Amino acid sequence: MNTIDFTSFLNSLQDSTMSFTATDVVLTIILSFVLSLVIAWIYRATHRGTSYSQSFVQTLIILAMVVGVVMLIIGSNIARAFTLVGALSIVRFRNAVKETRDVGFIFFAMVIGMACGTRFYLLAIVSTLVISVLIWIMVRQNMFAKDLREQILKIRVPSDVPYATLFDSALDKYLVRYDLMALESVQAGLLIELVYGVEFRRGASSQDLLNDVRRLNDNNKVVLVTGMHEVDL
Repeated sequence: MNTIDFTSFLNSLQDSTMSFTATDVVLTIILSFVLSLVIAWIYRATHRGTSYSQSFVQTLIILAMVVGVVMLIIGSNIARAFTLVGALSIVRFRNAVKETRDVGFIFFAMVIGMACGTRFYLLAIVSTLVISVLIWIMVRQNMFAKDLREQILKIRVPSDVPYATLFDSALDKYLVRYDLMALESVQAGLLIELVYGVEFRRGASSQDLLNDVRRLNDNNKVVLVTGMHEVDL
């Protein structure tokens, strides 16, 4: 009786996994891992700025492998697909993506995992290599870069100083344009911080501008923020 029950169990287990074999599982995981290593290397090699995260790169590799396994589980079964959607909907991600290109790499890893999980192995390999090469070329050639001279200028002045036109002469000398974006009271109301969006003239020296502004604001703090599309203000 026990032998019959065990045989029935083996038969039911085989029926539940008949859409894929152990070889499919191993090949999917290993290929997803290898291809996601390529994606991770390209991400690290082409990353710019100070927001690089080792854990994010490792997450890309894990994501590709997990998505591959998920696609094996789903197969062509619509009921499984909806069940997994419901189960995964309880997951909440608290960390905001700092750079828009990170979203692209997340989808890159997911798609490669999906291709491996659906056993489109050739598609996964070719897509990884071609897309990685194109990303490398775009970064190395600095494609779509724009010569930006727009920056953020923060000036602190004593609260009792008439600041409305105090810096006009210095700003006109070095800048094409300047727009007052914000006013903020700092240091318990002793100082006012002015935030300008500025665009430098060609050849204008930012150091000379800062020196002139400091002479006008009693040598209080002056900050020039560059690359404002990459930092949080």
